[in-house]
Amino acid sequence: MPREFSRSDRVASQIQQELADIIRQTVRDGRLGMVTVSEVRVTRDLAVASVYVTFLGGSEPASHGARLLAEEYAPELRRELGRRIRVRNLPELRFLYDTSLEQGMRMDALLDQLSPHE
Repeated sequence: MPREFSRSDRVASQIQQELADIIRQTVRDGRLGMVTVSEVRVTRDLAVASVYVTFLGGSEPASHGARLLAEEYAPELRRELGRRIRVRNLPELRFLYDTSLEQGMRMDALLDQLSPHE
């Protein structure tokens, strides 16, 4: 009987939970505002974790927030993540801006335009 979730899926889920908590507790940067970890995808060999994030209320444009996290906070976040998660090799963290929220809002606006107004 095959497993329901692969090891990489379980590690990704744990990384998402822990990283969201770490960011909430440690990252206090007005340029970022409120950071939400929307998804984490880990490669099958557990070498790289793609961390999809969204931002609310920061002074930087949202698309620059992921780069800011990667350049200034990634080593500190990875270090703390290593203290909380027990894996032989902790994946490299790559932060990516999650555009799904913007796409959803754009699609919702388009659907509103198509629907008959009463």
